[in-house]
Amino acid sequence: MNKKTNDELQDLVDKAVSGDKDALETLITGVQDMVFNLSLRMLGTFADAEDATQDILLKMITHLSSFRGDSSFTTWVFRIAANHLKNYKKHMFSHYPLSFEYYGNDIENGKIQDVPDLTQNVEKNILAEELKMSCTNVMLQCLDMESRCIFILGTMFKVDSRIAGDILEITPEAYRRRLSRIRKKMADFLGDYCGEYGGGRCKCKDRVNYAIQSHRLNPLQLDYMTAAEIPVQTMIDVKNAMEDIDDLSQDFSFCKAYQSPEHIKHMIEEFLNSTQFSMIRKS
Repeated sequence: MNKKTNDELQDLVDKAVSGDKDALETLITGVQDMVFNLSLRMLGTFADAEDATQDILLKMITHLSSFRGDSSFTTWVFRIAANHLKNYKKHMFSHYPLSFEYYGNDIENGKIQDVPDLTQNVEKNILAEELKMSCTNVMLQCLDMESRCIFILGTMFKVDSRIAGDILEITPEAYRRRLSRIRKKMADFLGDYCGEYGGGRCKCKDRVNYAIQSHRLNPLQLDYMTAAEIPVQTMIDVKNAMEDIDDLSQDFSFCKAYQSPEHIKHMIEEFLNSTQFSMIRKS
């Protein structure tokens, strides 16, 4: 979404609520990648992120008439998305919760040398890159939902502490303190164990077959390597405010941003052309 004034955004919202499909499509297109990337980091897998993104966008649409311009439109969407994701129970890791202790123990004690070649003729470097992106994203699941959301808002989106506090209903000071502690915890884990982003001995290329055997990696379904990457700055530009919290940003270069999948775009097109579109005028 091109940068718009509050008046222009409010005009778009008013038009969308009145049934203007072009206005609604402009609003959805402007935030769908942001919502998808927040969902991906919060939930850990592409499939769960797709489902949650559709839910969030439909929730945004049906509550559009409640937007009053008291905050920026993106802050309003962030709040809807964050609240939805913190209470999301359908994703895989809600049934199989992780911890840093479990993750570290698996790195230390996994019998990677005992696993045969399971790459199915897929180039090992490609599989290692897929595992690296997947592993660092799944690592976020070791944080509780609130901490995960704080980390993602502050590290990936660099949300201003006042806005983040408003989204999460905590004070800006509390947000900054918690973000600093969480980022240090993540950086310490990477430093201790990860050979890709820290000083640890765990190397993705060495663990490819172990990850396939553990069903953490599927050579025939490479979500990260096939996703269209977009500059993280594009995500940051969606917001209206930014601030630097501390000097750990460089430690989290795995927080890449991706275009929302075509499936979500098709869902939006189908919705805009369906009779359900009238629901936003009744909400």
